[in-house]
Amino acid sequence: MIHVLRAGRWLVITLAVLVSLFPFYWMLRTAVSPADGVFFNGISLIPASFDWSNFARAWTEANLGQAILIGSVMTLSILALQLITCIPAAYVLAKVRMRGKGVALAIVIGCLLVPGQVSLIPIFIGINSIGLADSLPGLVLPYMTSAFGIFLLRQQMMAIPDSLMDAARTDGLGHFRTLRNVVVPMAAPGIAAFSVFSVFTHWNDYMWPLLIARSPDLATPPLALALFQQADAGFDYSALAAGAAIVTAPVIVLFLIAQKRFVQGMSGAEIPG
Repeated sequence: MIHVLRAGRWLVITLAVLVSLFPFYWMLRTAVSPADGVFFNGISLIPASFDWSNFARAWTEANLGQAILIGSVMTLSILALQLITCIPAAYVLAKVRMRGKGVALAIVIGCLLVPGQVSLIPIFIGINSIGLADSLPGLVLPYMTSAFGIFLLRQQMMAIPDSLMDAARTDGLGHFRTLRNVVVPMAAPGIAAFSVFSVFTHWNDYMWPLLIARSPDLATPPLALALFQQADAGFDYSALAAGAAIVTAPVIVLFLIAQKRFVQGMSGAEIPG
């Protein structure tokens, strides 16, 4: 009976994985199909012929090289600013004794309850009024901190034994050295998980770049694909799928590299005492 249950569990997991991966397979299948054969030669899991020029056409006509560069600079800049602001804030909320900490935590949690779309127009008006519209700082600055990041890292740091903090204070370490030498290394899984989440979120963000980036030279990867689709009157689905595969590849590689840390951080793995 146990073997039957185990086999059934693995069957369910296998089916779930196949269903999850099928859209990516179909994207790749479309990307390597001839442009005139996507719909007109019937639907099959393997294309009748392969056309690798779709990738070159998407890279050139959608200007994906420039878009990937802009997306990389924007995403890494946002991540750097978020880590600089979120790690100290999470440390204060988790390990520093201070008055009003409960109110500050309530404000952070309250920010999590507000949909991001609600604040887009006020932020756009503010960024436009200070002259940062259609600029790289305008893409980056609204996301220089993250309520989710503060909360996630705070939960990770709460698992650090207080005895270690007391030992650090006994050794004469101040808050900065305690954060750098004790807290950050032990909260590394949570920091890695948030980093992957932040990169995924802002690499794939479409709405904010659509509002703020008026110049095609400032287009991020999702926006570049949208502009390519609009400019392509014939709807070259093969080239669009090839462009989507190119844009998706960096984040898939990042996840494969950091998946262990990501799972540990998001699952709230215990920190050894």
